[in-house]
Amino acid sequence: MLERTGQARLSQGTLDYVEVGSGRPVVFVHGLLVNADLWRAVVPAVAEAGFRCLAPDWPLGSHRAPMAAHADLTPPGVAKLIAEFLVELDLRDVLLVANDTGGALTQILMANHPERIAGVVLTPSDSFEHFFPPIFAPLPRLARVPGAMRVLAGALRSRFVRSLPMGFGWVAKRPVPLDAVHSYIDPVRESAGVRRDLRKFLRGVDKRYTLEAAEKLRGFDRPVLLAWASEDRLFPLSLARRLLDVLPDATLTEIGDSYTFVPEDRPDTLSALITGFAAERVFALAD
Repeated sequence: MLERTGQARLSQGTLDYVEVGSGRPVVFVHGLLVNADLWRAVVPAVAEAGFRCLAPDWPLGSHRAPMAAHADLTPPGVAKLIAEFLVELDLRDVLLVANDTGGALTQILMANHPERIAGVVLTPSDSFEHFFPPIFAPLPRLARVPGAMRVLAGALRSRFVRSLPMGFGWVAKRPVPLDAVHSYIDPVRESAGVRRDLRKFLRGVDKRYTLEAAEKLRGFDRPVLLAWASEDRLFPLSLARRLLDVLPDATLTEIGDSYTFVPEDRPDTLSALITGFAAERVFALAD
């Protein structure tokens, strides 16, 4: 697992983050019920290629440090938190790399707080009316049931439950290693504050945010790579093609033999795509 080497004290609370390497900044945005360890096989390779990699534990249910009780953890609130993280660390001309729910948050960031962004890599992500995809649509309602988040985390300790579509079965093509599973589910199982944060986020999820962002993305003029899994069961290639039509400067690369969690299933391929895109398109333009 990745070592958290820094803490960013922001208006909504404190974020733990991984920082590896030096050079132009690459910031990673994971999705729901995972944390920076999703990128454990990607960050070292991108850093080795000459980039400064920062992977925070965003407050999406697998973070160790609960946010402040007053924190705005609606999707726009978390997107604003990402923007604040970039300002706090004085990161400019940033390449953002996002997955799953983190892709929805990044699209909202691109639409509303684009100032420090030089480019974006979107792997399979919530977008348009797929926030969440149909199989996970009950989660916001489930979050209103007392005790449901702890039961959910406890259930994911079962290998059988993890293999189901509502577990990790449709997000990762291969079994997620047990140490990563514990990194993802232990915080919400053990911390009442983390469960509170997860409930707040889930209750705020609404497709209107991604639909509104999609309209604004027509004015986002920085390069975007859509590194999409061709076999994804949750976010089909049709979503990537719709994003391709919306974004003024986007390219689509299909990744085979992977589901949504491309950083889990195909980390070497994703690392190579990120470094090539960064060197040839993002930071070449920034320079």
